[in-house]
Amino acid sequence: MFKGLGQMGDMAKMMQAAQEMQEKMGQLQEEMQQMTVTGESGTGLVKATCTVKGELKSLDIDPSIFNADEKEVVEDLILAAIKDAQQKAKDKAQEEMGKLTEGMGLPKDMKLPF
Repeated sequence: MFKGLGQMGDMAKMMQAAQEMQEKMGQLQEEMQQMTVTGESGTGLVKATCTVKGELKSLDIDPSIFNADEKEVVEDLILAAIKDAQQKAKDKAQEEMGKLTEGMGLPKDMKLPF
């Protein structure tokens, strides 16, 4: 008559683990709003900093590259630095998520909504 109670305990553990994971994911997302990465181009002449979530925060451009005749080169360097920062942000986000999932006994490369 009470055979099913053992499974109820397992279900409660599973629900608790899911809630714990949801809390950790929320905390990680908040932390990722504060984490930054910096991409660069032109051997550091242009630097772009963004959050791990991909939000561009700042650009640092060495004044030596400003030359009216090389406007397109400067634009390319700026775009390259931004793209580099965004790729680093994506990589860092995946790394942090991998740490979270691995810590919970899930496969490191498991794709979770993010």
